[in-house]
Amino acid sequence: MQEYYAKGKLLLSAEYFVLDGAWALGLPTRKGQSLMIKERSNHKYLLNWTSMDADHSVWFEAILELPTLNIIKASQNDVAQKLSEILHLARQQNPAFLANTASLEVTTQLTFPREWGLGTSSTLVYNIAQWARVDPFQLQFATFDGSGYDIACAGAEGAILYQKLSETTASRAITFRPSYRHSLYFIYLGKKQNSREGIARYREKVSRSPHLIYQATAYTYALLKADTLSAFESILKQHEHLVANTLELEPVKSLYFKDFWGEVKSLGAWGGDFVLATSSKDEASTKAYFGEKGFDVILTYEELIL
Repeated sequence: MQEYYAKGKLLLSAEYFVLDGAWALGLPTRKGQSLMIKERSNHKYLLNWTSMDADHSVWFEAILELPTLNIIKASQNDVAQKLSEILHLARQQNPAFLANTASLEVTTQLTFPREWGLGTSSTLVYNIAQWARVDPFQLQFATFDGSGYDIACAGAEGAILYQKLSETTASRAITFRPSYRHSLYFIYLGKKQNSREGIARYREKVSRSPHLIYQATAYTYALLKADTLSAFESILKQHEHLVANTLELEPVKSLYFKDFWGEVKSLGAWGGDFVLATSSKDEASTKAYFGEKGFDVILTYEELIL
C-alpha cells in the first residue's frame, strides 16, 4: 500500500494581492487529507475511488477505467470529471503514471470537515502529484485558479512566506510562534466560499498595482515582526481596510462583530470559511461571545495551526 498526506492551509496576509506578486504569510494546519492506494486483482483494469469526510462518511465514489481514465460510474459526475482531468494532467507530466497498472483501490480521508474550506482540492492535488511524481504547482495551475500558496502549505512543516510571479513561485520556511498566540482564535463562519469567485471579483476591480503589492507585502512582514498583541491587532486592522477599500467590500468585523473587543480578519477569500479573531480576554469569555452570535466552531491557534 502507498500512502500520502497533505496539510490544510490558511492565508494570514496578502489575500488576493498574492496573485500579483505580493509576499504572503501562509499557515499549514494540523488537519489535512490522506491518500491511500492499494492494488487489487481484477480481470478488468479499474480504478475504484472513494473519498471520505472527517467523520468517515463517504462523500464521493467513482469507478474509472484504466488506463483510459474514462468514467464508468460516479456518485457526482462533475467531481468525477475534475478527478479524471487531474489524473490526465498528471499523466501528461509523467506518461508512466497509471499507464500500465493493475486495478487500484484509492481512498482519500479528510481530517477536517469538507465544508471548512481548508483545502480539500489543494490537498488532493498535492497528494496526486506525490503519487504521480510530478510537480504539484504545475498540476495545480493546470487545474485550478489561485496563487499556489495552498500547495506550498500542503508540504510545509510550519509557517511559510510565499510569492507567486508570472513564471515562478517562491516559498520560504519561517518561524511564526508569537508569544501572544494563545490570544488568537479561528472561527468558522459556516459559509463555504468559492475562491474562484473571489479571484474573479479581484480581477474585475484591480489592475496589477505595484503600490498595492508593496503595501500588502509590508503588512506581511509587519505581522511577522509584531511583538505584542496590540501591535499585531493594529496591522490586522490596516490590512482589512486595504482589502476592503480595494474590493469595495465591508470588513467582516463591521458585518458581524461590531461589538467585539478584539480585531477580526478575513482569511483567504472574503465572505466565508474562517476568520481570525484576537482577544485579550480568556478563552471561555471569547468562545462565549462567538457562541452567542451563533458560531460554534471556534479553534485556538494551537488546535489548528501546525
